[in-house]
Amino acid sequence: MKLIVRVHQIKGRCPVYQKGDEIIIRDGYVLEADKDQKICMHSLASLMPYYVALSRGVAAKDLGLTRCENGKAFVQCLDPCEFTGGGTVIFEIGTYDA
Repeated sequence: MKLIVRVHQIKGRCPVYQKGDEIIIRDGYVLEADKDQKICMHSLASLMPYYVALSRGVAAKDLGLTRCENGKAFVQCLDPCEFTGGGTVIFEIGTYDA
């Protein structure tokens, strides 16, 4: 299974991501990125608790990451933009058979 992690929303200003940017996690552990693509360490920390379960088919609702049945998961980065002047990025995570 493949996870597509897409930037859904940015609160404040993020120096790394723009809305619509994507990260792919394949086979539950392989991070795929273009050569010139930047990936923020804060975002990886936010994904770590959930990516294995999601890639193995655990429902996002069962993990408390959405209110919808068969919905996409949502997590946010660790930057509290209101206090740092940075940007809090909200990621949408979808699963796809690959």
